[in-house]
Amino acid sequence: MPPSPNIAAPILIAMLGAGKASRFGADKLAQPCAGKPLGLWALDAARASGLPIVWIAGEQTPPFLEGIEVIANPRAAEGISTSVALAADFGQTRGAEALLIMLADMPLITPALLTRLVAAGTPAACRQADGRPGVPALIPASVYPALIALTGDRGAGAVLAKMGRLTLLDCAANELLDVDTPEALAEAARLLAHS
Repeated sequence: MPPSPNIAAPILIAMLGAGKASRFGADKLAQPCAGKPLGLWALDAARASGLPIVWIAGEQTPPFLEGIEVIANPRAAEGISTSVALAADFGQTRGAEALLIMLADMPLITPALLTRLVAAGTPAACRQADGRPGVPALIPASVYPALIALTGDRGAGAVLAKMGRLTLLDCAANELLDVDTPEALAEAARLLAHS
């Protein structure tokens, strides 16, 4: 049984699910995708890790979060930085030694990738298509103040890019697919159906 989110743990998964989905045009995390809601794919991968999870929610909280600690982000419209800051503050309060930051709209993230990140140790991140570090990423507690200080629509990548001794993991071509449009949702559903 996974540890309770109420218990301090060495690693805490922070699932960022507070985006306004402005490019998508609907509550995308609840949209059907290969047999289950889009946001449930990333959550199930996180659950498989056995690590405690906190979900950072926006105006809409998906109906599939039973048993998951949820923190509402009233400033979500100001950009992803506000969700990252909330997650880092929560991790700091709970005494987590590291945050594993994930996006709820990345349905092709696998438990195996999360295991690789944890095994790499902190700091570790996924190499994005443009070569820069991004999420999912495992970030040490020493960086929480920098995450809390982020502003605007800048996520953890801005902090990761400045870190020395960062382990960058190469991922499969589609593993980091971020669903921001109905077309991307259709592509994710196609890939998941054939996986």
